[in-house]
Amino acid sequence: MKGHSHSHESPGLPELTERLRSKMRKVTGPRQAILELMRHHAGPMSIKQIHQGLTTSDCDLATVYRSMHLLEEMGMVKRFDLGDGGARFELLAEGDDGHHHHLVCTRCSDVVEIEQCFPNELEKDIATRNGFKQVTHKLEFFGICPRCQ
Repeated sequence: MKGHSHSHESPGLPELTERLRSKMRKVTGPRQAILELMRHHAGPMSIKQIHQGLTTSDCDLATVYRSMHLLEEMGMVKRFDLGDGGARFELLAEGDDGHHHHLVCTRCSDVVEIEQCFPNELEKDIATRNGFKQVTHKLEFFGICPRCQ
């Protein structure tokens, strides 16, 4: 598993728009606004954060929900459930499967991306020992960040 950090070059809007088009989806104003917003934000965003960050007033919460669902289906964003009841979404670069882990502050909900991942051998070992096939994992860590301590 390759780790990835926020220093990676985030895709440009034309490239994102092209990916939407190549998947036969209309590039609506709200979708474009959401992609643009997420492109400039490091780390996963909640629906509420996305909605608040959009400057266009014609984009209601339901539109944001629908757009995020669609972008997730298309593999352009990845959903994370960080245990606080609200999903967060992160923009994926082309070819990135979004597989990494997060460290979440239980007080302020700040999210830190963790570079390390577990070796494939560990997954294979767990699968073999239990007779499972095609094992993947989702792992989030929770704690109290330095600011909240």
